[in-house]
Amino acid sequence: MTKMNPLALALALAIILCTIVSSNANLIQQTCKQTPNYANCIQYLKSDPRSSDADVTGLALIMVDIIKSKANTALNKINQLIKGSHDQKEALNSCAGRYRAILVADVPKSVAALKQGDPKFAEDGANDVAIEATTCENGFKGKSPISDENIDMHDVAVITAAIVKQLL
Repeated sequence: MTKMNPLALALALAIILCTIVSSNANLIQQTCKQTPNYANCIQYLKSDPRSSDADVTGLALIMVDIIKSKANTALNKINQLIKGSHDQKEALNSCAGRYRAILVADVPKSVAALKQGDPKFAEDGANDVAIEATTCENGFKGKSPISDENIDMHDVAVITAAIVKQLL
């Protein structure tokens, strides 16, 4: 049996690793080009280390996790505003219900659908999230105290839906 030079072995492994990383960077770019917000898509996916070796389904699952994280952040802010002396408690309570629905229905439904190879239900879940965020925002008289969260949620949801649609 021939012994391989350790330096040659390390070089070969480095080339293989660079090829894998490069091809996945290309997958992220190709995937994000088919979404309504390329820059945000790239930013979200590259910020998650799981994206370095994910396929399109994996990228969609990462985006669903981002939806979950943003929904938790928004719901925490809404709950803090409700505790305060805010004059729009009815609208805030409505939004709290919408964000809870995202967390208990849309996110688990989307994750299960992606893992079971049924992307249509995941796309529906992401589209529901976008609608919930927009409906929450529209429930206020004027600008809501959670406009930034609603806009972010809507944007993440439409990017997610566009990624999932690529699996159809």
